[in-house]
Amino acid sequence: MSIEVVKALDLTPADIARWETLQRGQTRLDSPFLSPHWTQTVAVAQADRGADVKVAIFRDADGVAEAFMPARIRQGVAMPVGSPMCDYQALISAPGVAVNPRDMLIALGVSRIDFCHMMADDETLARHGRGRADSWIVEIPDGYEAYAAERKASGSGVLKDIDKKRRKAEREVGPCRFTAMSTDRADFDQLIEWKRGQLLATGQTDLFKTPWVNSLVEAVFQNREPDFGGGLYTLHLGEKLAAVHLHLRGEHTIHGWLIAHNAEFERYSPGMMLFQDILKSMDSSPHTRLDLGTGDYRFKRELSNARQTVVFGFLGSPSVPTLVRHAVYGVRSLAEALPLGRISEIPGKAMRRIDLLRGLH
Repeated sequence: MSIEVVKALDLTPADIARWETLQRGQTRLDSPFLSPHWTQTVAVAQADRGADVKVAIFRDADGVAEAFMPARIRQGVAMPVGSPMCDYQALISAPGVAVNPRDMLIALGVSRIDFCHMMADDETLARHGRGRADSWIVEIPDGYEAYAAERKASGSGVLKDIDKKRRKAEREVGPCRFTAMSTDRADFDQLIEWKRGQLLATGQTDLFKTPWVNSLVEAVFQNREPDFGGGLYTLHLGEKLAAVHLHLRGEHTIHGWLIAHNAEFERYSPGMMLFQDILKSMDSSPHTRLDLGTGDYRFKRELSNARQTVVFGFLGSPSVPTLVRHAVYGVRSLAEALPLGRISEIPGKAMRRIDLLRGLH
């Protein structure tokens, strides 16, 4: 199998169509983050460094593309495209296709491939993982009512609690108004303002200080294509915006991306009400999955009825960058194995912050 590496923006229409064909029919690959359009949208957003976003194309003897691996190449290291804004990575391939990861390193011209949300069932890179997490998923192939019945039968009272809070909010504030695929610029701007406030309040990095992040989010918001793009979902209580989400849309999956709510209405859990409205609206759409992403949050556990495991780690050839990464993971593993409470978490948190800053810059 030969490997051709091209700039993301130089993918041919035939290659894009083949990539989409490989995704189609494989539920595990039905994520907007694994779409060629995500890779190209990121490349455009990172206009000053767009040449860094490349795709390794694995072709059979007849020249047919059997697998695609997008990556951002920087200083001899491959990173996920769009990181830290990207929630999934995987080799997009036909079932049963075997790829030698060492050949991938050579073709990309890198000494190391880093990943943070690699699908655990990826046969090429996942075995090089150093840890794992769960992405929480709501599957509703038979519609909202069947999902609600399944949640009730499982002993979950989350939807009943949401209904109760919705009635209380309508009595005390005003009627609920849900809008799917909103084009309201003011609500979009409010989402970004609320998100920046959340990041500041929790001591996290303000992602929106990075120009390419703003360009990416704007491009996603503007994209209304059926198989890839953004979806702005809003919930108003009376005349006030109570919650707003910007999600990524794939062919059959909506992926939770940027979510925020009005602190004035916190007691009503408007974010949960909006998730419920989105799930109901999926009955009249081609979407059958709402992916809530990683993070062990109570609302994700309560809403979800399925999970997708992802792994973080790296693959490297003998080199200084690989030795450094080995050493860092070694310190992290040692600290996490010690019974030191939150102190044990410090190396992992520091590593994630450094990787976040690497991705942003």
